[in-house]
Amino acid sequence: MTGYELSRSTIALTPYPRPQTVEGREREELTDALLKWLLRERGLIAAFSATPEKKRSIIRAAMNERPAHPVPADVLAMQDRLFWTETLERGVVEESALTFGENHIGLWQGDITRLAVDGIVNAANKALLGCFIPNHNCIDNVIHSAAGMQLRDDCAKLIAAQGREEECGDCKLTRAYNLPSRYVLHTVGPMVRREVTERDRALLRACYHSCLDTALEAGLSSVAFCCISTGVFSFPREEAAAIAVGAVLQWKMRHRDAALRVLFNTFLDEDTAIYRSILNMV
Repeated sequence: MTGYELSRSTIALTPYPRPQTVEGREREELTDALLKWLLRERGLIAAFSATPEKKRSIIRAAMNERPAHPVPADVLAMQDRLFWTETLERGVVEESALTFGENHIGLWQGDITRLAVDGIVNAANKALLGCFIPNHNCIDNVIHSAAGMQLRDDCAKLIAAQGREEECGDCKLTRAYNLPSRYVLHTVGPMVRREVTERDRALLRACYHSCLDTALEAGLSSVAFCCISTGVFSFPREEAAAIAVGAVLQWKMRHRDAALRVLFNTFLDEDTAIYRSILNMV
């Protein structure tokens, strides 16, 4: 069974409805209500005297630490209205605003949670449940925090159905919930210890191939890759970028009839310069 087949048989992959946005006093009330629920769940008292920014930080921290289990529908409705409003405030980048070359490969620098492509890639860990460190700014935490509590619950269902932790180089598909993309493709890259090994290189290459295979199988037309395994997984940025571009080009050569658009998403200027240099030689 492929990762997509497991995802399709375990969780819902139908389009997630967009809620109404919220503003003004109603937004403050929704924030307070969501904060109150999250803290009461942990036996704590809500800090209603805090600033709106502090309350929102506490909400994110509580979500990050919260284990995967179902959330009442009314609580999800509050969360979705608040989170979708924030998504629109960050600014949605439509696919029509992105530039792709003749090989359907592009480069864009910015926050991946703003991209309205079919699928964005999350650099996950083997538990596949997102980052549990409160307000951590790794890509795994950022994506889960913006998508909502449903994302961790979906990932937990996939791991339970699979019966084991996620293997490096595999891919699972979930809905993106309150992100502007339709789906999130979760893949676990290799963690470099002292030096990069051939196995590390093969596993990183497998991440890109698995995500592209899943995207094709799911009928996606576009996918945006983050810089897998760089960050805390310590894969050298230049070599990781070279492997990423090479893996995508290799996959495209084997799937010449697939018009899948691939976007390399960078956040740091350093990564952007590295990818631009490599892509200019393609």
